[in-house]
Amino acid sequence: MSNPLADMEKPDVIFAIGTNMTECHPVAATRLKKAITNGARMVVVDPRKTTLAKMADLHLPIRVGSDVALLLAMAHVIQREGLIDAKFIEDRTAESEVFLEHIKQFTPEWASEICEVPAADIEKAGLIYGEGSPGAIYYTLGITEHICGVDNVQSLCNLALMTGNLGLEGGGINPMRGQNNIQGAGDCGAVPNNFPGFQPCNDPASAEKFTKLYQREIDCERGITKVRALDTCGKGIHAMIIDGENTVVSDPDRNHCEHALKSLDHLVVIDIFMTETAELADVVFPATAWGETDGVQTNTERRVQRLRQAAPPVGESKPDWWIVSEIAKRIGTPGFEYDSAKEIFNELCELSPIYKGLDWDRIEDSEYQWPVPEKDHPGTPRLHEKEFKNGRGVFKVIGYRDPAEVIDEQFPIWLTTGRRLQAYHTRTQTGRSAGIEYLLSEESLEVNPEDAEKWGLTHGGMAKMSSARGSIEIQVKVTDMSPPGTVFTSFSFANVPVNILTGSGYDPVTETAELKVCPVSVVPI
Repeated sequence: MSNPLADMEKPDVIFAIGTNMTECHPVAATRLKKAITNGARMVVVDPRKTTLAKMADLHLPIRVGSDVALLLAMAHVIQREGLIDAKFIEDRTAESEVFLEHIKQFTPEWASEICEVPAADIEKAGLIYGEGSPGAIYYTLGITEHICGVDNVQSLCNLALMTGNLGLEGGGINPMRGQNNIQGAGDCGAVPNNFPGFQPCNDPASAEKFTKLYQREIDCERGITKVRALDTCGKGIHAMIIDGENTVVSDPDRNHCEHALKSLDHLVVIDIFMTETAELADVVFPATAWGETDGVQTNTERRVQRLRQAAPPVGESKPDWWIVSEIAKRIGTPGFEYDSAKEIFNELCELSPIYKGLDWDRIEDSEYQWPVPEKDHPGTPRLHEKEFKNGRGVFKVIGYRDPAEVIDEQFPIWLTTGRRLQAYHTRTQTGRSAGIEYLLSEESLEVNPEDAEKWGLTHGGMAKMSSARGSIEIQVKVTDMSPPGTVFTSFSFANVPVNILTGSGYDPVTETAELKVCPVSVVPI
């Protein structure tokens, strides 16, 4: 997030797109509720009529996968009505002339046909955000899990740049992270294109730094994504370690995923429970849970937080860092002679420019948000206040393109997937809680009443849902939460493996799967 969580209470206008925050980030969402109580206006873009959408001044239930068209038209309205921040554009951005000329062609009427919402509502959304000061953008996986996920994010950046809503208290662009330490994992280099601290892998100076650390040659090139890794299983890749992820349930195109993992000569899984993925492994190492571990996590607002062991480990379980270090030592890799989480974190601070001013003792009270470039630095709650790291914010010229697959006679229905309040991710933990099991014991498919009548479906009955990749059976829930022509379910339940159906395409830059758009057919059983 560019802004701290506290700023969620301070916008004049909230633009929430591709985020079901009241279910997926219910604690953080309470701050938006406070902002609305204090008079903030909110625009919500979501195909479904979520609780957040019901709270909005304007809800745009756009067709799944049409976000870029909407954002281009909003930019068109903002420019046409003279709502751009000319001084901010002049002082702090680049390539604005080409962008501002580009968006003149994308009218609300043009976008209306693609997004399947009234042009007047698109116009209103552009006016509300353009008039807001400060205006804050919030998004989650509903924006990124598309073949055009990068285009979606860059389109949001264009809106913030043209209105000067960056570096402001209560403004900014704020992606809400999907898990508790996703931000921290990226900070530590758990992404294919960066070393720790977002130092590019294809930068010779960065590669040299880590070559010295590990006493072996580190290639000066980007790593491969998990998508490419799974495609190469049994070919170039013969062994794999999966740590803390239930890949079989959470990844798209489940049949392909299972085939890939079974093609390996050796699979190692590190986890706290025997998950569906762990059941495929040759070796399973039991890890300690969060309450049994000393360590560090960095949350969605870039706050670096200490974890303190509160209970003794169960059985032979060990911290993840210890297991990984022991594997590294046994295959002859130097540099893994660690004795504690403290030692590892302090090494990260030495290597990462954004953590340079921190150490284990300084984060005792979890008060700092990176970047913290030096020892006496107070941290950076709000990014981009005076300048951009790279000098100027660059406008991107983006065009609309359809999803990888679109509806047709064989698969005439849009499926979109997401999460539910009662079930976290693949239910590795929440599925083992009797209380939560009582609240949500099974998965269901949300079907609009109009569609249920048309397709012969009954509430509580079973349906067969199919895509180009396979079929599943699922219970029907008749509700007006999803619009006609669109159905919704979550990927949390292993016995309803919805991700057998998904995986039609991937973003060409990040190789993120298009989990939010999948043409399907639905018939009663």
